[in-house]
Amino acid sequence: MMEWFDSHCHVDEEAFDEDRGEALARMAEHGVTRYAVIGSDMETSRRSIRFAAAHSGAVAVGGIHPHEAKGFREQDLPEIADWYRKGKIRAIGEIGLDYYYDHSPREVQRDVCIRQMELAWELGAPVAYHIRDAHAEMLEIMKSMKAKLTGGIIHCFSGSAEMAKEYLKLGYYISFAGPLTFKKAPRLQETCLLVPKDRLLIETDSPYMAPEPVRGRRNEPANVRYVGLKVAELRGEDPEEVAAYTTANAMKVYNL
Repeated sequence: MMEWFDSHCHVDEEAFDEDRGEALARMAEHGVTRYAVIGSDMETSRRSIRFAAAHSGAVAVGGIHPHEAKGFREQDLPEIADWYRKGKIRAIGEIGLDYYYDHSPREVQRDVCIRQMELAWELGAPVAYHIRDAHAEMLEIMKSMKAKLTGGIIHCFSGSAEMAKEYLKLGYYISFAGPLTFKKAPRLQETCLLVPKDRLLIETDSPYMAPEPVRGRRNEPANVRYVGLKVAELRGEDPEEVAAYTTANAMKVYNL
């Protein structure tokens, strides 16, 4: 059986409270042997850490999402640093900018993002980025901090091919989620073709972003295979090859 790595999911969230055991069983059934459980604030990051400690194959990522930046406290950074130093989290994230929803003021998003990027530099930690309707500004920040970038993942990539090239130049991995499978996603599918094998990841971002075969339903990590199969179809590659190199990439970026 092919083995898949879901590089970004939220299977610890309330959406799975009624059938989490069944969802995890479906993961095993479909060869999803590893998965990253991502926090979005201090509380959910702690939950991700507890979840990963209790489930084989799971790794935790912790940080403060741009939506939650307004709740940032100075004491959060030392706690995140402690998690990373003790191996409780494998990356800092998801952090970034979201100018689509603007749940936190933009200047606050920017400040909290930069503070966490600087922490990642101090720790040598990879970063998982959430970027929506803010790619130009995020690239501006990254380029201004180029000497301090530690690498990581552009999660659920939604930008243009030109943006992807810029992130690749800066050393990042590009992760594709359910939208890659959508029928009306030609630009995203073209971008998938230009990402080198050693920089491409796949994810579900479940319970969100369900791929085409199950679109409209709650997403779950077992569905990462649909994203991987779409990558194989678009690039003319064998699905087993895609499963192998996307898993190897995720293992590398999370230092596993």
